[in-house]
Amino acid sequence: MPPLVALDYLVIGHVTRDLIDGHFTIGGTVSYAARTALALGCRVGIVTSAEADLDLAALDGVLIARHSAAATTTFKNIYTSTGRRQMLHGLAAPLSREMVPADWQPDIVHLGPVARECAPSLVDAFGEAFIGVTPQGWMRRWDEAGQVSGGSWESAEPILARADAVVLSEEDVAGDRVLISRYAALTRLLVVTQGREGCTVHTGGESRHFPAPPMREVDPTGAGDIFAAAFFYCYRRREDPWEAARFANCIAAYSVTRAGLDGTPRPEEVARCREILAGG
Repeated sequence: MPPLVALDYLVIGHVTRDLIDGHFTIGGTVSYAARTALALGCRVGIVTSAEADLDLAALDGVLIARHSAAATTTFKNIYTSTGRRQMLHGLAAPLSREMVPADWQPDIVHLGPVARECAPSLVDAFGEAFIGVTPQGWMRRWDEAGQVSGGSWESAEPILARADAVVLSEEDVAGDRVLISRYAALTRLLVVTQGREGCTVHTGGESRHFPAPPMREVDPTGAGDIFAAAFFYCYRRREDPWEAARFANCIAAYSVTRAGLDGTPRPEEVARCREILAGG
């Protein structure tokens, strides 16, 4: 039997090709979260599905279990004054527990679907590992033309019951405060991100809002995934949701000052956010 491969951080979901202003870039929760965890000093792995020839050089340093597919999940992102519009072009293969290398032993497992690709049963597949969830991709729907819209989270209850932390955005639930309260009551820890307004943490019947540091926004793509990875990492280590929120706000705020994957944390930003956290 081969020796176990200890991972600090495992992300499961589709690597995507994101089309913005006529140019393709690598994207998806796995890309942003993996690069963030790597910048935080983690040993990182991803499980994904994509075309065999998709260049994943942007994920250098990450262990990759790639399952070949006839297509790569591809999104066209259009940013407007009223929010982001998306078109889905192409969809890779669904992801299940059998696709995770048997010798990988993760401490943190981040389930990050972007197009309903992660089997809900993955939430119960990793024993005592910390399970972090960003459920946005389970809430997406698309029509025959590929127009993406929001929808209900059909598998919510069993996932919320098992997850150690869940991060979603106000946009994911169309600002539905009743639904947010319901989700908060069903899980240990729910974080609702609110863009430049920061985030609100719900846990143990208590809710606290944490404002984000003001930054000049260049590109918000991936900021939620960067926030989630920083939050899961910090919370796993310090077991303090309020500290994790402050740290993740800081990391994510820097991310919007650069475009695409360039927004993932730089060493000096990680150091600065850690200093802020240490200083209270």
